[in-house]
Amino acid sequence: MSVDPEEARRELLEIVRSVRSHLTAENGAEAPHGFFPGGKREKDDNVRKAPPPPASRHNLDAVRKELGDCRRCALHEARRNIVFGEGNPRAALMFIGEGPGEEEDKQGRPFVGRAGQLLDRIIQAMGLRREDVFIANIVKCRPPKNRAPKPQETEACAPFLEKQIAAVRPRVICALGTVAAQHLLKTDVPVSLLRGRFQDRGGIRLMATYHPAYLLRNPQAKKQVWEDMKKIMEIL
Repeated sequence: MSVDPEEARRELLEIVRSVRSHLTAENGAEAPHGFFPGGKREKDDNVRKAPPPPASRHNLDAVRKELGDCRRCALHEARRNIVFGEGNPRAALMFIGEGPGEEEDKQGRPFVGRAGQLLDRIIQAMGLRREDVFIANIVKCRPPKNRAPKPQETEACAPFLEKQIAAVRPRVICALGTVAAQHLLKTDVPVSLLRGRFQDRGGIRLMATYHPAYLLRNPQAKKQVWEDMKKIMEIL
């Protein structure tokens, strides 16, 4: 039986990253200076290691094709681009935010504005690269003036987000902000009360934390976000 060289290379890279993450966890890791408060990670004995994700049930390309030139809600009327999401289609970690902003709408890519630049630094502080994770949003089109998406808008996009999650099948989902956390967990509890502990979502560990845009306005919350990221790093 022939072996796809590209597939073998990806699998080898994933093994190497897994070993590197394990060694980092054993030795303790500090956030790079200037990103988040330092200090070695504290192991959480109550957190069990997540099992490997099962095989994907959907294909991201097929999901994007099904989404098409979406007009399922009113958000399409003012959008420039659909922001589908991007990253490693087999990522162990998936970040899910609220919706695209102005810069994301221009480029058709998630988290590329100021909040996205901060998210990039968070990812780097975790010892990962942007291309190692998958990044998406609850809605794929920018709400006017960056308002919160309305229920009918999130409902229209929900089937596609669920298929993205099923395709990537991450070990951990990080919900960025109250809107993402409440939608994914079907709750009205604010993110300030959800963060700091894992929730189960269909066998996937979900950690809610503050949105990078919130951190730009409230930099003192970076310490709490870094604590949440350390717990994610333990799972990975």
